[in-house]
Amino acid sequence: LCFNMSKKISGYIYLALCIIFWASIPVASKKILVELNNLQMLFYSTIFSFIILGLLLLAQKKHKMMKTIPIRDYLSMILLGFLGTYLYYILLYGAFALTTAQEGFILVYTWPILVLLLAFVILKEQVTLKKILTILISFVGIIIIVTRGKIFSFALTNVSGDLLALSGAFVFALFSILGKKHNFDKTISVFIYFLSALIFTTITVFIFSPPKIPSPDVWFWLLYNGILVNGVTYIWWFKALEKVDTHIISTALYLTPFISLIYIWLFLDEKILFSSVIGLVVIVIGILLQSYKKKIRYK
Repeated sequence: LCFNMSKKISGYIYLALCIIFWASIPVASKKILVELNNLQMLFYSTIFSFIILGLLLLAQKKHKMMKTIPIRDYLSMILLGFLGTYLYYILLYGAFALTTAQEGFILVYTWPILVLLLAFVILKEQVTLKKILTILISFVGIIIIVTRGKIFSFALTNVSGDLLALSGAFVFALFSILGKKHNFDKTISVFIYFLSALIFTTITVFIFSPPKIPSPDVWFWLLYNGILVNGVTYIWWFKALEKVDTHIISTALYLTPFISLIYIWLFLDEKILFSSVIGLVVIVIGILLQSYKKKIRYK
C-alpha cells in the first residue's frame, strides 16, 4: 500500500512539473521571438531537445533496441515527428509572433475538441448528442476569445495569428489520434520525433531564414525552452503516464492555460482580458464534458 501511494505521489509530482513548464510556453516564445523568427526559434530549441533526449536514450541503453525496429515503424515515427514536433511548433511559434500570448496559447489548447472531431472521421467513433454539444460549447468559447467578447461583431484581433493557432491545434490533434494507433517505445519514439524535426527544421531554416546568433538573454530562453519545456518534460510526462490514472491526467492538463495566464501577466506585462478568462472557462467546460467517463491518454 505504501509503495502504491509513493508511486502515485511521484506521478503527481511529474505531472505537476509538466503542467508548470508547459504553461510557460507562451512566455518563453515571446521572449525568444523578440530577436528570432519562429523558424529560427524552432531550429535552436530542437537542437537542445534532440541532445537531451539523445542523452536519455543512451542513459537507458535503449539505443541497442533501435536495430530491431522495422523500417515501417521508423517511417511512422518520422511522419508523427513531422506533425507533432515540427509542423505543430512552426504553427504555434508563428501564432505567437502575430497575436497575443494569451490568445494564441488558449486557441492552441482547443486541440482536445479537435481530437473528438478527428475521432469521428479517422477512428470511426460513434457520434452522440453529448459529443456534438461539447463541441458547440467549446466553439462558443473560441468565438469569445478571438472576438474579445464581441461575439456579434466578429472583430478578430489578428486573423492570421488566430488561424495559425487553430491550425496548430488541428495538427497536434491529428498527431494524437495517429499516435494512438501505435505502441512504440516512448524513449525511442520521442527521440526519433525530434530527430526528424531537427532534419526538417534545418532544411527549412536554411532555405527560408538562415539562423543568426541571438543575444545572451535569448540564449537563456532557448536553453530553457529546448531542454526543459520540450525536452525533459517528455521524460516527466511518460513517468506520469506510468504512475497516474489517465483520466486524472487528461483532466489536470486543462489547468495549463489557466496557469499560463498567470505567467503571461507576471512576465510579459500583458493585460489579461476578461473575455479570455470567460472564453477559456467555456472551452474547459466543453472539454471536461467530453472527458467525463472517458479515459484516453493524450500528450
